[in-house]
Amino acid sequence: MTSLDKPTDQGNADQDQQTASDSRAVTEAALFEAFGGVRGMVETVVPGLLFVTIFTVNKDLHMSAIAALAVSLVLVVVRLVMKDTVKHAFSGVFGVAFGVVFAMMTGNAKDFYLPGMLYTLGLALAYIITTLAGVPLIGLILGPVFKENLSWRTRNPGRKKAYAKASWAWGLILLAKCAILFPLYWWADTTQFGWVLVALKIPPFLLAVYLTWVFLAKAPPPIDVFAEMEAAEKAEKDREAAARVQGGAP
Repeated sequence: MTSLDKPTDQGNADQDQQTASDSRAVTEAALFEAFGGVRGMVETVVPGLLFVTIFTVNKDLHMSAIAALAVSLVLVVVRLVMKDTVKHAFSGVFGVAFGVVFAMMTGNAKDFYLPGMLYTLGLALAYIITTLAGVPLIGLILGPVFKENLSWRTRNPGRKKAYAKASWAWGLILLAKCAILFPLYWWADTTQFGWVLVALKIPPFLLAVYLTWVFLAKAPPPIDVFAEMEAAEKAEKDREAAARVQGGAP
Protein backbone atom coordinates (compact mmCIF):
# COMPACT_ATOMS: atom_id res chain seq x y z
CA MET A 1 0.00 0.00 0.00
CA THR A 2 1.42 3.40 -0.94
CA SER A 3 1.01 6.63 0.93
CA LEU A 4 -1.37 7.71 -1.79
CA ASP A 5 -3.68 4.78 -1.08
CA LYS A 6 -4.22 5.61 2.57
CA PRO A 7 -6.12 8.89 2.16
CA THR A 8 -8.38 7.17 -0.38
CA ASP A 9 -9.12 4.32 1.99
CA GLN A 10 -9.72 6.78 4.80
CA GLY A 11 -11.98 8.81 2.55
CA ASN A 12 -14.03 5.73 1.65
CA ALA A 13 -14.32 4.80 5.32
CA ASP A 14 -15.46 8.33 6.18
CA GLN A 15 -17.99 8.23 3.35
CA ASP A 16 -19.36 4.87 4.51
CA GLN A 17 -19.60 6.17 8.07
CA GLN A 18 -21.43 9.28 6.87
CA THR A 19 -23.80 7.17 4.78
CA ALA A 20 -24.55 4.94 7.78
CA SER A 21 -25.11 8.01 9.94
CA ASP A 22 -27.45 9.53 7.36
CA SER A 23 -29.37 6.24 7.14
CA ARG A 24 -29.84 6.14 10.91
CA ALA A 25 -30.97 9.76 10.94
CA VAL A 26 -33.52 9.10 8.18
CA THR A 27 -34.76 6.02 10.04
CA GLU A 28 -35.14 7.97 13.30
CA ALA A 29 -37.04 10.77 11.56
CA ALA A 30 -39.35 8.32 9.80
CA LEU A 31 -40.14 6.43 13.00
CA PHE A 32 -40.74 9.70 14.82
CA GLU A 33 -43.19 10.78 12.09
CA ALA A 34 -44.94 7.42 11.82
CA PHE A 35 -45.51 6.85 15.53
CA GLY A 36 -46.05 10.41 16.71
CA GLY A 37 -42.95 10.92 18.83
CA VAL A 38 -43.10 12.16 22.41
CA ARG A 39 -46.24 14.16 21.84
CA GLY A 40 -48.05 11.18 20.38
CA MET A 41 -47.12 9.11 23.41
CA VAL A 42 -48.41 11.81 25.75
CA GLU A 43 -51.70 11.97 23.85
CA THR A 44 -51.99 8.19 24.15
CA VAL A 45 -51.38 8.08 27.89
CA VAL A 46 -53.15 11.18 29.25
CA PRO A 47 -56.83 10.17 28.75
CA GLY A 48 -56.40 6.76 30.40
CA LEU A 49 -54.29 8.26 33.17
CA LEU A 50 -56.95 10.88 33.89
CA PHE A 51 -59.68 8.23 33.86
CA VAL A 52 -57.97 5.95 36.37
CA THR A 53 -56.88 8.87 38.58
CA ILE A 54 -60.41 10.26 38.91
CA PHE A 55 -61.91 6.80 39.36
CA THR A 56 -59.35 5.98 42.05
CA VAL A 57 -60.36 9.11 43.96
CA ASN A 58 -64.15 9.05 43.75
CA LYS A 59 -65.19 5.79 41.99
CA ASP A 60 -67.41 7.89 39.68
CA LEU A 61 -67.57 6.19 36.28
CA HIS A 62 -69.40 9.01 34.54
CA MET A 63 -67.08 11.76 35.74
CA SER A 64 -64.01 9.68 34.87
CA ALA A 65 -65.28 8.88 31.38
CA ILE A 66 -66.35 12.45 30.58
CA ALA A 67 -63.01 13.83 31.78
CA ALA A 68 -61.06 11.36 29.64
CA LEU A 69 -63.12 12.17 26.56
CA ALA A 70 -62.89 15.92 27.21
CA VAL A 71 -59.09 15.90 27.47
CA SER A 72 -58.89 13.88 24.23
CA LEU A 73 -60.95 16.52 22.45
CA VAL A 74 -58.78 19.28 23.92
CA LEU A 75 -55.67 17.57 22.54
CA VAL A 76 -57.24 17.53 19.07
CA VAL A 77 -58.21 21.20 19.33
CA VAL A 78 -54.67 22.11 20.38
CA ARG A 79 -53.26 20.34 17.32
CA LEU A 80 -55.79 22.05 15.06
CA VAL A 81 -54.91 25.46 16.49
CA MET A 82 -51.21 24.76 15.98
CA LYS A 83 -51.95 23.46 12.45
CA ASP A 84 -50.23 20.20 13.31
CA THR A 85 -51.09 16.69 12.12
CA VAL A 86 -54.09 15.36 14.00
CA LYS A 87 -54.06 11.66 13.08
CA HIS A 88 -52.64 10.51 16.42
CA ALA A 89 -54.91 12.78 18.45
CA PHE A 90 -57.97 11.72 16.44
CA SER A 91 -57.13 8.05 16.92
CA GLY A 92 -56.96 8.76 20.64
CA VAL A 93 -60.38 10.41 20.60
CA PHE A 94 -61.96 7.45 18.80
CA GLY A 95 -60.35 5.00 21.21
CA VAL A 96 -61.54 6.94 24.23
CA ALA A 97 -65.02 7.39 22.76
CA PHE A 98 -65.40 3.63 22.20
CA GLY A 99 -64.18 3.03 25.74
CA VAL A 100 -66.70 5.48 27.15
CA VAL A 101 -69.54 3.84 25.21
CA PHE A 102 -68.56 0.35 26.40
CA ALA A 103 -68.22 1.44 30.02
CA MET A 104 -71.51 3.36 30.00
CA MET A 105 -73.38 0.47 28.40
CA THR A 106 -72.16 -2.14 30.86
CA GLY A 107 -71.74 0.05 33.93
CA ASN A 108 -68.34 -1.58 34.46
CA ALA A 109 -65.46 0.89 34.58
CA LYS A 110 -62.98 -1.76 33.40
CA ASP A 111 -64.81 -1.87 30.08
CA PHE A 112 -63.44 1.60 29.38
CA TYR A 113 -60.19 -0.19 28.52
CA LEU A 114 -61.69 -3.13 26.64
CA PRO A 115 -61.80 -1.62 23.11
CA GLY A 116 -58.16 -0.63 23.37
CA MET A 117 -57.21 -4.13 24.54
CA LEU A 118 -59.09 -5.74 21.67
CA TYR A 119 -57.42 -3.33 19.25
CA THR A 120 -54.00 -4.25 20.67
CA LEU A 121 -54.76 -7.96 20.26
CA GLY A 122 -55.98 -7.44 16.71
CA LEU A 123 -52.91 -5.37 15.87
CA ALA A 124 -50.59 -8.04 17.28
CA LEU A 125 -52.26 -10.68 15.12
CA ALA A 126 -52.10 -8.38 12.09
CA TYR A 127 -48.33 -7.95 12.50
CA ILE A 128 -47.81 -11.70 12.73
CA ILE A 129 -50.23 -12.74 9.97
CA THR A 130 -48.99 -10.17 7.46
CA THR A 131 -45.40 -11.20 8.14
CA LEU A 132 -46.25 -14.84 7.53
CA ALA A 133 -47.98 -13.78 4.31
CA GLY A 134 -44.81 -12.02 3.10
CA VAL A 135 -46.10 -8.46 3.45
CA PRO A 136 -45.04 -7.39 6.98
CA LEU A 137 -47.32 -4.71 8.32
CA ILE A 138 -44.51 -2.45 9.51
CA GLY A 139 -43.33 -2.25 5.91
CA LEU A 140 -46.79 -1.21 4.76
CA ILE A 141 -46.80 1.50 7.45
CA LEU A 142 -43.29 2.83 6.94
CA GLY A 143 -42.93 2.32 3.18
CA PRO A 144 -44.72 5.57 2.26
CA VAL A 145 -42.86 7.42 5.03
CA PHE A 146 -39.53 6.35 3.53
CA LYS A 147 -40.85 7.15 0.01
CA GLU A 148 -40.24 3.56 -1.03
CA ASN A 149 -43.87 2.40 -1.05
CA LEU A 150 -43.79 -1.37 -1.75
CA SER A 151 -40.47 -1.44 -3.60
CA TRP A 152 -38.96 -3.34 -0.67
CA ARG A 153 -41.08 -6.40 -1.47
CA THR A 154 -39.39 -7.28 -4.76
CA ARG A 155 -36.41 -4.95 -5.21
CA ASN A 156 -34.87 -4.72 -1.74
CA PRO A 157 -34.77 -8.17 -0.04
CA GLY A 158 -32.53 -6.97 2.78
CA ARG A 159 -35.03 -4.32 3.70
CA LYS A 160 -37.92 -6.76 3.45
CA LYS A 161 -36.11 -9.01 5.92
CA ALA A 162 -35.67 -6.07 8.31
CA TYR A 163 -39.37 -5.22 8.06
CA ALA A 164 -40.22 -8.86 8.79
CA LYS A 165 -38.04 -8.85 11.91
CA ALA A 166 -39.58 -5.58 13.08
CA SER A 167 -43.11 -6.87 12.50
CA TRP A 168 -42.34 -10.01 14.48
CA ALA A 169 -41.04 -7.82 17.28
CA TRP A 170 -44.20 -5.68 17.30
CA GLY A 171 -46.48 -8.71 17.14
CA LEU A 172 -44.79 -10.64 19.94
CA ILE A 173 -44.41 -7.60 22.20
CA LEU A 174 -48.10 -6.72 21.82
CA LEU A 175 -49.09 -10.35 22.41
CA ALA A 176 -47.05 -10.35 25.61
CA LYS A 177 -48.83 -7.18 26.68
CA CYS A 178 -52.20 -8.82 26.02
CA ALA A 179 -51.11 -11.90 27.97
CA ILE A 180 -50.67 -9.64 31.00
CA LEU A 181 -53.75 -7.46 30.58
CA PHE A 182 -56.52 -9.91 29.70
CA PRO A 183 -56.13 -12.06 32.85
CA LEU A 184 -56.01 -8.87 34.94
CA TYR A 185 -59.18 -7.68 33.23
CA TRP A 186 -60.98 -10.65 34.81
CA TRP A 187 -59.15 -10.91 38.12
CA ALA A 188 -58.02 -7.44 39.23
CA ASP A 189 -60.25 -4.67 40.50
CA THR A 190 -60.77 -1.61 38.33
CA THR A 191 -58.24 0.64 40.06
CA GLN A 192 -55.43 -1.92 40.04
CA PHE A 193 -56.15 -2.88 36.46
CA GLY A 194 -56.23 0.74 35.32
CA TRP A 195 -52.87 1.59 36.85
CA VAL A 196 -51.23 -1.51 35.39
CA LEU A 197 -52.63 -0.68 31.96
CA VAL A 198 -51.36 2.90 32.15
CA ALA A 199 -47.94 1.63 33.25
CA LEU A 200 -47.83 -0.69 30.22
CA LYS A 201 -48.72 2.01 27.71
CA ILE A 202 -45.24 3.32 26.94
CA PRO A 203 -42.53 0.71 27.76
CA PRO A 204 -43.69 -1.97 25.25
CA PHE A 205 -44.15 0.72 22.60
CA LEU A 206 -40.66 2.12 23.17
CA LEU A 207 -39.14 -1.37 23.04
CA ALA A 208 -40.88 -2.12 19.72
CA VAL A 209 -39.82 1.23 18.23
CA TYR A 210 -36.23 0.70 19.40
CA LEU A 211 -36.04 -2.78 17.86
CA THR A 212 -37.53 -1.42 14.64
CA TRP A 213 -34.84 1.24 14.58
CA VAL A 214 -32.12 -1.36 15.18
CA PHE A 215 -33.33 -3.61 12.37
CA LEU A 216 -33.83 -0.80 9.85
CA ALA A 217 -30.59 1.00 10.70
CA LYS A 218 -28.71 -2.15 9.65
CA ALA A 219 -30.83 -2.71 6.54
CA PRO A 220 -30.06 -1.46 3.02
CA PRO A 221 -31.28 2.09 2.35
CA PRO A 222 -34.79 2.51 0.96
CA ILE A 223 -35.37 2.89 -2.76
CA ASP A 224 -36.92 6.31 -3.32
CA VAL A 225 -39.58 5.43 -5.88
CA PHE A 226 -40.85 9.02 -5.96
CA ALA A 227 -37.42 10.23 -7.04
CA GLU A 228 -37.33 7.48 -9.65
CA MET A 229 -40.70 8.55 -11.04
CA GLU A 230 -39.61 12.18 -11.15
CA ALA A 231 -36.40 11.19 -12.94
CA ALA A 232 -38.36 9.08 -15.43
CA GLU A 233 -40.75 11.96 -16.13
CA LYS A 234 -37.83 14.34 -16.61
CA ALA A 235 -36.11 11.90 -18.96
CA GLU A 236 -39.33 11.52 -20.97
CA LYS A 237 -39.70 15.28 -21.26
CA ASP A 238 -36.07 15.58 -22.37
CA ARG A 239 -36.65 12.94 -25.06
CA GLU A 240 -39.77 14.71 -26.27
CA ALA A 241 -37.91 18.02 -26.39
CA ALA A 242 -35.04 16.42 -28.28
CA ALA A 243 -37.49 14.83 -30.73
CA ARG A 244 -39.16 18.19 -31.35
CA VAL A 245 -35.78 19.81 -31.98
CA GLN A 246 -34.80 17.07 -34.41
CA GLY A 247 -38.18 17.20 -36.13
CA GLY A 248 -37.83 20.93 -36.69
CA ALA A 249 -34.27 20.73 -38.01
CA PRO A 250 -33.78 21.31 -41.77
